[in-house]
Amino acid sequence: MSGSSHSSPRSPSLRVVDAVANAEGVDPTELEPPLYDAVDPNAIDGLFDATATPNASRNGRLTFRYRGYDVTVRSDGSVCLE
Repeated sequence: MSGSSHSSPRSPSLRVVDAVANAEGVDPTELEPPLYDAVDPNAIDGLFDATATPNASRNGRLTFRYRGYDVTVRSDGSVCLE
């Protein structure tokens, strides 16, 4: 889904899809509407890409609505559903 290089095996946008699918007990491919109908997955991934400066990192969080959840993606890689 994303061509960016992350140190973690899953991009933030894929972790969102995984978290929502897990919460609903369905396969990630079964989620309707797809994540890109709610928010741009590349934008999520780009916000948390590694910085070009050595030893620097992104800091912050992004919250949006998807499938009835308030989804929060944090710069530490965590995804929270409320």
